[in-house]
Amino acid sequence: MVTEDMVRAALQNVIDPEIGMDIVNLGLIYRVDVMEEGKKVDIDMTLTTPACPAGPQILNQARSEVLALGDVYKNLEDVNINLVWTPFWNPSMMTEDAREELGFF
Repeated sequence: MVTEDMVRAALQNVIDPEIGMDIVNLGLIYRVDVMEEGKKVDIDMTLTTPACPAGPQILNQARSEVLALGDVYKNLEDVNINLVWTPFWNPSMMTEDAREELGFF
């Protein structure tokens, strides 16, 4: 069965092309909910800014990466990505490693 950890690992393959870092370490993933014994995954995520030109690309890639888990876990049927703006993203939401790599202390 698909787990939250598996979903987050898959999402680490999604790189924000403007920043060059994955969306998990950037702190853009707010919630991952695996429901119905792994049949459905619901994700709340945000972008670094509402005007992010790569937004559609990031959202599509996020959905694709999680859906790819269905190649192994055949019961995965649907992935829903909810784009949310609350709370508004800020650099303090990044992992410590991401802040160090990008020069935020």
